[in-house]
Amino acid sequence: MGLLDRVKQNQTVPPAGSVSNGPATATLPGATPYAPQASIPVAQPAAGAPAPSLSQRGAAAGGELTPAFTAAKVQIHAKLIEKFADEIDSSNKPGVREKILELAEEYFRSTAMTMTKNDKERLVDSVLDDVLGLGPLEALLADPNITEIMANHPKQIYVEKSGEPILSSVTFESERQMRQVIDRIVSLVGRRVDESTPICDARLKDGSRVNVVIPPIALKGPALTIRKFAKEKWGPADIVNRFKSSSPEIMTFLRSCVRARLNILVSGGTGSGKTTLLNILSTFIPENERLITCEDAAELQLQQPHWIQLESRPPNVEGKGAVPIRELVKSCLRMRPDRIIVGECRGGEALDMLQAMNTGHDGSMSTLHANNPHECLVRLETLVLQAGQDLPSRAIRETIGAAIHLIVQQSRLRGGIRRIVSVAEITGIKDGEIQFQELFNFKQVGVNAEGKAVGYHTATGALPMRMEHLRAEGEDVPEQLFAPSKQPPPDKLY
Repeated sequence: MGLLDRVKQNQTVPPAGSVSNGPATATLPGATPYAPQASIPVAQPAAGAPAPSLSQRGAAAGGELTPAFTAAKVQIHAKLIEKFADEIDSSNKPGVREKILELAEEYFRSTAMTMTKNDKERLVDSVLDDVLGLGPLEALLADPNITEIMANHPKQIYVEKSGEPILSSVTFESERQMRQVIDRIVSLVGRRVDESTPICDARLKDGSRVNVVIPPIALKGPALTIRKFAKEKWGPADIVNRFKSSSPEIMTFLRSCVRARLNILVSGGTGSGKTTLLNILSTFIPENERLITCEDAAELQLQQPHWIQLESRPPNVEGKGAVPIRELVKSCLRMRPDRIIVGECRGGEALDMLQAMNTGHDGSMSTLHANNPHECLVRLETLVLQAGQDLPSRAIRETIGAAIHLIVQQSRLRGGIRRIVSVAEITGIKDGEIQFQELFNFKQVGVNAEGKAVGYHTATGALPMRMEHLRAEGEDVPEQLFAPSKQPPPDKLY
């Protein structure tokens, strides 16, 4: 249920002149009623200096909105609901903004309140964000330099910029407002979050990943984490030249492996860039192939025209109707895919993915949480055991050894930089253990003045055992790619 629907059910219009915080809407179940805070003293301007605007006064108060600004916002929001509740069209943002501007002018005339043009624009945008958008999060979502938004509770929001977490001056006005934003987000994808299901994964319209945790699980109030989806589509050239996450040699080799239909597993820790790398690797897939993706929250943005996107579904209120990723992978096998791409293996679907790779769906890809290639193989074996099939360890390892051809390890290093730190090739089984050889790695040699890790990519000198296969598939991979590089001078490290 969206914000407007709840307001129509239970309108709460504050009396004239009252000071409240947040939009005049129905209080959500479980939300703590908001008590207005006392205004914070603001330093007076020097003699002859212009009086500070509402925005300046709010900034001087440590980011808190002033009671005057908040009262104006609440009254305008209430009037909007009272007069135009049935006329508001979420698809007509300019029209709604015009109505809000009209009501703002009317409010200023009736209260003899003065406001600068910038403050007026800020007020109108704030009301518009509450009515149609995500409230105070809209400004953070619009900032292209912010890659992650982490709201620990309504009054504390951190953002990630250049790989580093920074405390933002933006806050929610109340827990009620934060709960309304959360409800709007999860309702967009047909999900719910309440005391019976206090944890929820969702996504925004642009593909940004959202995780929500609310009381009683979250002790300090609702917690909201948004991993923003980059509006610009990054390609291989971006991670080689712009971000230095890979060397040209690594990207050339990976391109040949994807086109030669080798099965690839992208491994890495949380926030290391696995999904971004998987998106980039998918650009190497020929456009005439039929692709099917299976994800918990749809994040992959493939550019091929012949692409089917599947998303898992949580249980409904009665605890029924759940469709896990494992069922999606099984369904894929009946849909004649050329390749299956699983957004992330977290459980028993790992077995179904391996079986698909071993039954004619060469060139399939997935991601997995692990710190290095060896741990990736160990964790993959553990996930297969979660499928509930009482398989012997040797059978599992032989299946993995036959299905997975390449492990690409992505890491988030010191200072928040992301690098491909290892490319390892699975070579087979020996003495019951899966064997692999590292073809490329990233050698970190130190930390720069900004506290960020620096180093360089190099080949290990080992030649892939599948060189003949690559050539048979028409991929001419020069052996010079695998010659080790010398450590460059300090000014050439990245």
